[in-house]
Amino acid sequence: MKLLKTLLSITFISFLTGGILTGCDGFLNGEHKFAPDHDDQNIQENAKDKAPDQDKKDQSKDKEKDNPYANAPKVDPTKYHDKAIQVVANPNEVSILVNKQYKLPDNYEPDDLVYPDVHFIFSEKIEKRKMRKVAAKALEEMFAAAEKDGIYLAGASGYRSQETQITLYDNYVKKDGKEEADRYSARPGHSEHQTGLSIDVSGISAECAVEDCFADTAEAKWLADHAHEYGYIIRYPKDKENLTGYMYEPWHIRYVGKEMAKEIFEQDITLEEYYNVAIPVNERK
Repeated sequence: MKLLKTLLSITFISFLTGGILTGCDGFLNGEHKFAPDHDDQNIQENAKDKAPDQDKKDQSKDKEKDNPYANAPKVDPTKYHDKAIQVVANPNEVSILVNKQYKLPDNYEPDDLVYPDVHFIFSEKIEKRKMRKVAAKALEEMFAAAEKDGIYLAGASGYRSQETQITLYDNYVKKDGKEEADRYSARPGHSEHQTGLSIDVSGISAECAVEDCFADTAEAKWLADHAHEYGYIIRYPKDKENLTGYMYEPWHIRYVGKEMAKEIFEQDITLEEYYNVAIPVNERK
């Protein structure tokens, strides 16, 4: 009898234990579904949810790593302080940023300047007819493509030495005052023309050359639509003076390479926005 009672007690306890386990974790087709399975699933699901965000962070870090101006000090975009000016480390890079915040080394001159085989609005082989070799080749291809579309372009002003820029800037200051001159003329060492990668473009007739009326010409419209196909961008777009520091110049184009030019064109941004750099404008103290 005692043996029977003991066996019944063991059976009853086993039944209760089984019920408790069933109530907590459950059984499926006679097999116990352990809680750790749920934890593993949650970990996997959470990992899936977090993966895209992590990918974005990784991509962001990669882009930041590729951006030579990523660690640039952010300055008040309404001011232009001497202390914010930095000398660019690699002036020969095609993707270089030169503006009111970043300047070229003193008396910098590219070592690969050539004369592009294109029309200019003057005949002399002088300094401003030159460009860096890679930019000159792209310019030749672009002018040839424009001609096929019935658009006849001509160069107006290419490379400009620091010495030349000193003369130009000083004359503009005397004529219009420093504040106004700073809207359309770069201070010595800050001119894109000195890189050998920029050029002012006109129609072959030279009508409206380097003037506001150029914006309404067929040549300007063609450049706006097609320059990026040859690695060029409109460097100082309309309504972007607060970002570039310079007024709208539809004639001033800058070679940055096809890949970067395409991205800048498609996003309708400036070179400053591409590098996410705050640009000081208006005042200099």
